[in-house]
Parts: sequence; structure tokens; C-alpha cells
Amino acid sequence: MKKSFLQSLGPGLLFAGAAIGVSHLVQSTRAGAEFGFGLIWALLLVHIFKYPFFQFGPRYAAATGETLLDGYRKLGKGVLIAYYILNFATMFTIQAAVTIVTAGLASQLFGFTNDLVLWSTILMFISLLFLVVGKYKLLDNLMKYIILTLTFSTIIAVCVALFSNKSPFDVTQILPSGTVELTFLIAFLGWMPAPLDVSIWHSIWSVEKDKTTVVKTKRRDAVFDFNIGYIGTLCLGICFLLLGALVMYKSGETFSNKGGVFASQLIKLYTKNLGEFSHIFIAIAAFTTMFSTTITTMDASPRAMNRTTKLLVNKELKFGYWFWIIFLFIGTFLILKYFMDDMGILIKIATILSFLTAPFYAILNFKLITGIHTPKKHQPGIILKILSIIGIIFLIGFSIWYLLSL
Repeated sequence: MKKSFLQSLGPGLLFAGAAIGVSHLVQSTRAGAEFGFGLIWALLLVHIFKYPFFQFGPRYAAATGETLLDGYRKLGKGVLIAYYILNFATMFTIQAAVTIVTAGLASQLFGFTNDLVLWSTILMFISLLFLVVGKYKLLDNLMKYIILTLTFSTIIAVCVALFSNKSPFDVTQILPSGTVELTFLIAFLGWMPAPLDVSIWHSIWSVEKDKTTVVKTKRRDAVFDFNIGYIGTLCLGICFLLLGALVMYKSGETFSNKGGVFASQLIKLYTKNLGEFSHIFIAIAAFTTMFSTTITTMDASPRAMNRTTKLLVNKELKFGYWFWIIFLFIGTFLILKYFMDDMGILIKIATILSFLTAPFYAILNFKLITGIHTPKKHQPGIILKILSIIGIIFLIGFSIWYLLSL
């Protein structure tokens, strides 16, 4: 029993590694800094309503031995083409957004240069080496240590902030109004805990896990593994929001949209309020948060594009994964080289696009997991189905609300 549990762990932590990044370090911290504890309701609701659609990724993989992309192909070639276009349109912006934040933190933590394009190139190259040398297995093992380091350092930072706080807590919840505040809310919800297409990545990692271990993961173990990663993303999301609220709310500090300046502000503001000794914990927590996301996104998008291409042309592409990973590397480098002046714009575009496309993935995942392509015994129960329907209404409703407010 213990052995099967340990074998099943992996994809859920990769999910956490992909999820805990810009959404937590940048968006959650900003939410706490600008609204105090006022957006905890949004963080909790989006986790609840997105939960079924993320869970359907590993559930479908365990039930069928296939990725969600294989399932989308069964729903119709047009569905897969729509995904292909959406993913191609967003993959470079997403990679650029997470890499530039990581580069800003690396420049603060390791020094030697403030050139964020150079740092981004170095970090992407290191990520590429990890994937070339170790492929899925190294990524799987590495993520366990990264998530543990991240969790430990973040919890210490939160505890210090709580004990250092002298002001009374104001837990009044806020519904943002006005275009600027509403745009922030939608961006916050877009990548919290992650874009919904990460459910596709999760299903790919689950199938890859079965290939490397030569043991088919049971649905119960797959869901349990996912729940560990998902609960972890929720807890750390709350932690970063608390840090923002406890340390930065009403501090008078205005965050820069420049990657390096933002990283410097983040670390210096924490150390100013918590003490210089906290610098190492904040720096490690922040950097490991973003580096884990940089690695996992660099692995996942090429895997998804390679699988989609194979399904569309009905042919195995020998070096398809490496083609897409090099293509992503070059495309991201070009974006950062020529369009990285405003980190905030990059992040805003990526996060809002993710929220507006979320209903598309939610409906597809629900239709696939409750339809004829998933064995009855592996389909979700009535409670999860009701939660899914409410979640779809929530995602569509907020998208319409945002579009009408523009």
C-alpha cells in the first residue's frame, strides 16, 4: 500500500509546480498588498469552482490510459484544432511571463548581472538541460524537493509576519469595482491556482508517469495525488496573500511593472518589515516558486503541442517534443528581447486570456468525463457534477461581467 502510494505521487506535484508561480508570488501578493484580506473570498471560490475541471485531467488519464487531448480528438477534430490555435497563441506569452519574473528574482538572489534577458536565457537553458538529461523522471523527482523547499520557506515567512504584526486584522471582504480593479480581479482569477489548460498538462504527465514506472495508476491514487498538489496550491496561495496583506497593505509602496525592480521591491519590503534574517527565506521561497514554474511550463507546452500535432496528422513525429521545446525557447527569447519593457502588461495579457478561455476547457473536460468516452465506473458522482455545472456558470458569468465592463 505504501509502495503504490509513493509510486502514484508525482503528477500532482508537477501540477503544483506549474500552478504555484506568477499566480501566487505576483498576483496573490499584489491582492494582499492592495486589498488586504479582502480577496480571500475570490481565492477560495476560484479553487472550489475550478477543482472539478482540474481533477478530470488525472481522472480521465487513469480511467482510459489516454491524455485529455486524445479525448478532445474523440469529441471532434474541430475541438482539437481550436485547442491547437489557443495554445499556440498563448504558450509564448505564458513562458515569457513566468520566465521574466524568475529572472528578476535570480538577479536579486545571485547578482552578477541585472540583464533580465540574459538571466531569462540562462534559466531557460538550465531548464532545457534538466529536461534533456533527465526527461520526465528527473522533473518528477526534482519537483518533490522544490515543493518541499518552497513550502518550508513560505510557512516560516508567514509565521514571522503573523508574530511581527501589531495591527488588528480587518477581514472585511471586498468586491472590486471600476475597470482597473475588475481587470485585476479577472487576472487574479485567471491564473489562480492555474490556467485551466494545465489540466491537459496533468493528464499528459499522468500518462508519462505510467510509462516510466510501468505501473498503471489507479483512479483513486491519481485523484489522491492530485488532491495533495491542489490543496498545496490553495494553502500557499493563502500564504502569499497573507504575506502581502500583513507586510505590504497600506505601506504606501507602489509595485513596479519592471521585472527586476519588482523582485527587488518584493524582497526588500519583506526584509524591512520582517527583519534582515528573513531575506534568505523570502528569496528562496520566491525563486523556487518561479523556477519550478519555468521548468514545468517549458516541459508541458511542447508535450501538449507535440501530442496535438500527432493527433491531427495521425503520425508519430520523431523529434516533435524537441522541435517544440526549441521553438518555445526561441519564441520566448524574442518576446523578452523586444517586448519585455513592461512585465505587468505581459502578465496581464496572459492571465486575462487564461480566464476568458477557461469556460472552453471547463465545458470540454466536463463533457468528456461524463460522456461515452469515459467508463461509467470512472465518471464523477452527482456532487462533483453539480459543482461542475455551478463552476461553468461561475466562469462564464465572470467573463461576461468583465467584457461588459470594458
